This record gives sequence, structure tokens and C-alpha cells, in this order.
Amino acid sequence: MGRWITKVERELSEDVPGPPDAVRAFYADLDNIKLVHPLVASVRTLHRSETSDGYVQTYRVSDRIPLGPLRLRTSYVARLHVPVSGAVSSDARQFPRVRLRGCVAFEPTQSGTRIVERVQIEAPRPLAAVTIRKAVEAHTEMLAGIRRRFEETEN
Repeated sequence: MGRWITKVERELSEDVPGPPDAVRAFYADLDNIKLVHPLVASVRTLHRSETSDGYVQTYRVSDRIPLGPLRLRTSYVARLHVPVSGAVSSDARQFPRVRLRGCVAFEPTQSGTRIVERVQIEAPRPLAAVTIRKAVEAHTEMLAGIRRRFEETEN
């Protein structure tokens, strides 16, 4: 990576009261994610291609990132690889040289599904601390939002 880019890995998880296939389908549709991700303002599909084991979908995502009293608007491309079954992987690149790669598994539990997200965050060293903190906070809230969505449909 070099001395100018910081790279860290984090693992996040959340138990969701829904069947793994339904939770996975909800997660794999970024139109749903904008409902539960605290930074995402809008999502637009750019391209979808079928693969031998599922599909790859590319999106243009707009975020609103709070920095003190200001909200920084930023736009980036996110690509999801959704195989027929198993973990969903993602790759999002944002200016300046910020990259989030994720692999999300949907493990069956007695009460539903455990979502396990392994995320790799890369950012220029001067932005690394705030980028890592904001990404972990946002993804933690996103997983909790998915849980709340499924709790609402359960009641």
C-alpha cells in the first residue's frame, strides 16, 4: 500500500429475525440499503451483467457525510457481486483514493440470520482515522437498520 495509504480490516455482525435468503435478497438490492444506511442519499443502477454464478451490478451512490455542522456530499461507484448462493462481495471506490471492499455472509441461526460483514477500508493516511470511524459507524448502523426492518415485518 505504501506509506501514504492506510489499510485496515474490520468485522461487523448483526442478528436479524428473518430467513437467510430473504435477508440476503434485501442486502443485495442497494435500493433497499439506502433505506437503512445513514450516509446514503441516493442510489442509481448503472449496469448489470449476468455471470456464470450469479450477477454483478454497478451503482452510482451519493452520500451525505456529516463533518461537524456541515454535510459533505460525495458520489462514487459501488459494484456488487451476487452469486447464486453464499456471500455477497462489494467494492466501492471514492475520491480521494478511498476504497471499501466487503464480503457479507448470511449465516442461519435458531432465530433467523446472522449477517457477518468483513470490510477492508483503504484511505490516504491524513483521512484514514475519520474515514475508518465513519465507515464502521455507518455499516454498524446499516446492519442494525436491516435488523429493525425485519423486526417490523415480523410484528
